[in-house]
Amino acid sequence: MQNEKQLTELEMQSKGRKVFMLMVVFFVVPVIVVILMYQFNWKPNGNSLGELVNPPRLLNNPKELTDEQGLLLSDQFWKTKWSIVYVAAECKQACLDNLHDLRQLHVSLYKDIERAQRVLITNTQDVAKIKHDYPDLIIINKPEAKVSSLAQEFQVKAENPMSTNRIYLVDSLGYFMMSYPASFPLADVRKDITRLLRYSWAG
Repeated sequence: MQNEKQLTELEMQSKGRKVFMLMVVFFVVPVIVVILMYQFNWKPNGNSLGELVNPPRLLNNPKELTDEQGLLLSDQFWKTKWSIVYVAAECKQACLDNLHDLRQLHVSLYKDIERAQRVLITNTQDVAKIKHDYPDLIIINKPEAKVSSLAQEFQVKAENPMSTNRIYLVDSLGYFMMSYPASFPLADVRKDITRLLRYSWAG
């Protein structure tokens, strides 16, 4: 009986070590990968890549900002999923075309679709048709002054985010990390996002 008890304890210790090592691999290694990516300006392999924000910017909590229904955004809004963001002062035809492309991009993520959300930041107030066409799109459009301040957090190269037609990528820790100019091929945006999701443990 004593030998059996000792064997059971050894088995439990062995299982405990295995669980510990798996936790290290699952939690620690991805953190190291992300840190190295940020520190050494690492980008996923490929011929056409987005522009890495270096250093990445931790976005402010969206205090007092609401969606199109007037509902306050959670202070954890940027820390629940990866966010594919588009910014437009007025959502006219170019904006609508980009929203269509972003939906196609989102759908193409397949099994990772639930890990990402699409976000439109705009001063446009009448967004009923946009919401009808894209019911799962998150629209941040109130109050106008706060929306403009949020939009400026996505500024790159001294451009005005409200008029550049860029796509912005925010990771699930709330860091604005990549942007894609208007001319950037959507297929390559998808390649970047797919690779980043593959190597990310969060979101």
